[in-house]
Amino acid sequence: MAKLKFIDLFCGIGGFRQALVERGHRCVFSSDWDPHAQEVYLLNYGESPKGDLTDLSEKDFPVHDLLCGGFPCQPFSISGNQRGFEDGRGTLLHEVLRIAKYKQPSVLLLENVRNYLTHDGGRTLATTLTLLERAGYDFYYQTLNSSGFGVPQKRERLFFVCFRKNLGITDFNFPQPSNQDVALEDILLPADDQRLKEFLINRNDLRFKNTFPEHRENRPLRIGTVGKGGQGERVYSIKGHAVTLSAFGGGVGAKTGMYLVGDQVRRLHPEECRRVMGFPEGFVLHDKPNVCFKQFGNSVVVPVVVALVSEIEKSLNSCKLKAA
Repeated sequence: MAKLKFIDLFCGIGGFRQALVERGHRCVFSSDWDPHAQEVYLLNYGESPKGDLTDLSEKDFPVHDLLCGGFPCQPFSISGNQRGFEDGRGTLLHEVLRIAKYKQPSVLLLENVRNYLTHDGGRTLATTLTLLERAGYDFYYQTLNSSGFGVPQKRERLFFVCFRKNLGITDFNFPQPSNQDVALEDILLPADDQRLKEFLINRNDLRFKNTFPEHRENRPLRIGTVGKGGQGERVYSIKGHAVTLSAFGGGVGAKTGMYLVGDQVRRLHPEECRRVMGFPEGFVLHDKPNVCFKQFGNSVVVPVVVALVSEIEKSLNSCKLKAA
């Protein structure tokens, strides 16, 4: 298929870009207002993203075939206050549609948290679909879990794939999970890596189940707790998958979860987070772990987007064949 030109909005550290480039497509514009994200994006892609979208005119965006972006999820997340469109960040969807209406790309590929489906009794989703319709797009949406796409992390995210109406695409199918056998133990750093020391958890209130999993499963396997066992206070087996990496999670296992590795409980190292997000070896990370955790918690899982883009290509190719 011919290369697509795409713009990467709310680009963070470039999860969408990584996937699209792997499929042979070309980025022509990127934007993110976070200076740490801009720094890491520049290190890895040789390009510093533009800043706040609201400061840019529609004419500032180059011609493109595909617009991608995970518009900020905090207004709709169960870990936020769930104010949705009342929250200023929620209105950034309007910025996406402002650009789409003016530039009319063939495809919009958007992402948000699963809770977007049910937020405000479903009214947020209904409003979104109405706005996409008014902008001139047919839409498909589905929640995908990265556990089924070759990475050992449970991460459920809602994706919207939208085609410009005049393309007449009615045959889009979301990718089916491969469900290949993969576990957290496959991607861990060597036990003697000195960088792991700062992520060890030493608590006198660790409590474990009587038996541990013997077989691998494509889901998190909880084996213990600390404290009251709330979110961020649960220990998991490396025979299973990581819990969802979080940008803002609390608790002693904040942002990565806690795992029993050998005879020690620890959080994940940023390099291990990179692997469970599907970013390639050699991807340059920020030098501060907490910044890395936030960036991965805000990103998309690369293999999931690769699978999505592959299906988008099939629909676009089918559209061209019909036109011919």
